[in-house]
Amino acid sequence: MMNNEPNSEHGLLDTVKDLGQKIIGEIEEIGGALTGDPLTQAEGHFNVDVAKIREEAEDALDKETDGTDSPAGGKW
Repeated sequence: MMNNEPNSEHGLLDTVKDLGQKIIGEIEEIGGALTGDPLTQAEGHFNVDVAKIREEAEDALDKETDGTDSPAGGKW
């Protein structure tokens, strides 16, 4: 039980970070559109895409390791 708790906390923290990055990206996209700044809009779009990719990679890693293996392939 003790081994699963830090993993679930770590997963929750990553999920919150991804959500925060998506929100910031969306705000930057809207701000760039409102001010007519294409660089800010592109940066916002980039942040949203990075958050999606990180989330997909973390999900794939969780499914692959089933939460019991280390990323290097050994057992914890």
